[in-house]
Amino acid sequence: MKSVRPKKFLGQHFLKDQGTARDIADTVDACPGLPVLEVGPGMGVLTQYLLPKGRELKVVEIDFESVAYLRKNFPGLEDQIIEDDFLKMHLEHTFGGRPFVLTGNYPYNISSQIFFKMLDYRHLIPCCTGMIQKEVAERMAARPGCKAYGILSVLVQLWYDVEYLFTVEPEVFNPPPKVRSAVIRMTRNDVEDCGCDEALLRRVVKTAFNQRRKMMRGSLKPLFARLDEETGRGKDHTEFLAQPLLTRRPEQLGVADFVALTNDVAAHFGL
Repeated sequence: MKSVRPKKFLGQHFLKDQGTARDIADTVDACPGLPVLEVGPGMGVLTQYLLPKGRELKVVEIDFESVAYLRKNFPGLEDQIIEDDFLKMHLEHTFGGRPFVLTGNYPYNISSQIFFKMLDYRHLIPCCTGMIQKEVAERMAARPGCKAYGILSVLVQLWYDVEYLFTVEPEVFNPPPKVRSAVIRMTRNDVEDCGCDEALLRRVVKTAFNQRRKMMRGSLKPLFARLDEETGRGKDHTEFLAQPLLTRRPEQLGVADFVALTNDVAAHFGL
């Protein structure tokens, strides 16, 4: 087997530049000593530079053709190849409950889902690195007031410090994607308790940015309508929606603002 055919339905774009691959692999060095889980190794372009680091390494790959390639070309990795869908894995079993570094050249079509799963397992993933679509990387690293600031910015930055490391051009892939890529690193901050109901926080943030051009008092109305139905209280929201914070647009609120707002919403609905 000489090579693996890139599959569009899996979002595969195989990196072919060795220098870039080495640079991406080196991003895990910021979190020494921990095992490493690589998502979507494909033909092992990152794997070949992760192996010499002497870290415990496992790779998860859903493409049977890539799995066959890895088994043939990386025989020493045989017992560490997980043939599975990363999004369906129970990560607490991956390294016997031990923390690990997550890395990879992530498929663009599921990158956001990968990072939401990372948030669910943040107690096991103190560091996450890898390559994603440049636009997504910019959103994750964006600060309040930026056009790119959005749902991922708030929810990821609550728990992680995000570094935009470098940009990668389309020509170094087969096939070349239609967009530029970027390499990021996320390192767990010292926040252990978000200070509010996390499920409600996600609802507040997602609802707000679904209508990001409106002031918060307008963008939150769909959520309030749903909460009215769920609680069966049918409260008057006029006074709540008149507060100064809600005259701002979603991208003008920092993480702490969304946490405080979530607590206010919970108190208003008696949740």
